Amino acid sequence: MSLGVLLFLSSGLFLGWSLGANDAANVFGTAVGSRMVRFRTAAVVCTCFVCLGAVLGGAGAAHTLGRLGAVNALGGAFTVALAAALATFAMTRLGLPVSTSQAVVGAIIGWNLYAGVVTSTGALSEIVLSWVLCPVLAAGFAMLVYVVLRRVLESSHVHLLQQDALVRWGLLVVGAFGSYSLGANNIANVMGVFVPENPFADRQVLGVTVTGIQQLFLLGGVAIGVGVLTYSEKVMRTVGNRLLHLSPEAALAVVLAQSLVLFLFASVRLEAWLAGHGLPTFPLVPVSSSQAVIGAILGLGLLRGGRGVRWRPLGGVGLGWLATPLVAGAVSFFLLFFVDNVFDQSVARPVIYRIDQAVVAEWGRQGHDPAALQGLVGTERTNALRLQDQLEAAAGLTRTEARQVIELAEVTPVVIDLGRANLELDLDWLALDQVRAVRSLAGRSFDHRWQLRRALADASPLWRLRPPSPLNRAWNRDVLQKLDHVERVFAADPQP
Repeated sequence: MSLGVLLFLSSGLFLGWSLGANDAANVFGTAVGSRMVRFRTAAVVCTCFVCLGAVLGGAGAAHTLGRLGAVNALGGAFTVALAAALATFAMTRLGLPVSTSQAVVGAIIGWNLYAGVVTSTGALSEIVLSWVLCPVLAAGFAMLVYVVLRRVLESSHVHLLQQDALVRWGLLVVGAFGSYSLGANNIANVMGVFVPENPFADRQVLGVTVTGIQQLFLLGGVAIGVGVLTYSEKVMRTVGNRLLHLSPEAALAVVLAQSLVLFLFASVRLEAWLAGHGLPTFPLVPVSSSQAVIGAILGLGLLRGGRGVRWRPLGGVGLGWLATPLVAGAVSFFLLFFVDNVFDQSVARPVIYRIDQAVVAEWGRQGHDPAALQGLVGTERTNALRLQDQLEAAAGLTRTEARQVIELAEVTPVVIDLGRANLELDLDWLALDQVRAVRSLAGRSFDHRWQLRRALADASPLWRLRPPSPLNRAWNRDVLQKLDHVERVFAADPQP
């Protein structure tokens, strides 16, 4: 890895360090605070399993974060990660277990505003919904686990010393599971913005293919681990002691509840299993481990009738949650301007939006009135927000309709070259019929993303998206990731 690439990734590594320093408390804070597990033991276990979770299970949540805002320049990714890291670090210095997820989301929205990119309301609504569901689910899980655990211990008649040893081991086991879930879910916060501009190539290690994304996530996992080992003790004791006095059994319930919530929002396999059995699924989004653990602690407090909850520290934590995305968004916007204009580093590649006859025809094909766009044929902009305003004012479109037109109008030129198909397509990942479909388009060019995707869908059913439903979500996510791969391989420079 070159020095220049490492420099750009340094802000992500700093964010990973800040996340480790802050969010390790959400896995082992209650165990350390209740003096059932030593800090050094907790830090080592957390570091190892965070790295495993990041590499093996980090792709699902990162995909949703990418839909919120695809930062398309390495300088922009550096700045967004730096803004989120600064906001997280500032809160950590105050001893507050803030939400790194909220910091990253705020920083990405700051980039969207600076680059003139429309924020995906669908992805944003999924993420915001998770901020509500996360503490509520954690509270419910914590109450259920605590009640079951107490009944099991009372009915087992285990000696007090044996019970103490069992709880200690239980805290280590669920802490390891929680660390894995933390790495799988929150690595998207650390390295998600770098995925579109990932500098790593796939490598063969002992006969096993290690993808560039896995290498990127491993680097982020190591950064999280360093944060855990070097700077997490203060926040651990904040979570463990200041909000509610926890017995060892209550600490175990809190850690397990938090771990289950993070796992629910990170596991692709669990989502597919739930959908296959007709059960409700959870969006794969990077949720806040801080919100999960504090929700779990409050759940136990409510189980006691609210007695013993220290509301004053909780108010400070809540204030930190509200301030974090706003601070991160403002810092991101300011730093982007600074990096762009003072250091002359590209923070966003310009994207062209062009309304041509093909866009008008496709708009009509989707059941809309094509006449509404005829007066705008030939319109070309590099700022999606200004085009949105123009579509609303001149064509009388709603906000939702304007965003649909913007998606159709985005210029993403692709030229299918047979030589590049043979050399650069990932033949181990794509199905044989998918590869044949790509090769059948050799020599053709496309100006818009939807044109290529339709041509591939016509050439092979394996390129077709299925109707949106929980059961089809895994299929559609896989197809979209493969389409992104094809577009990157054959991308051409847009012509104004």
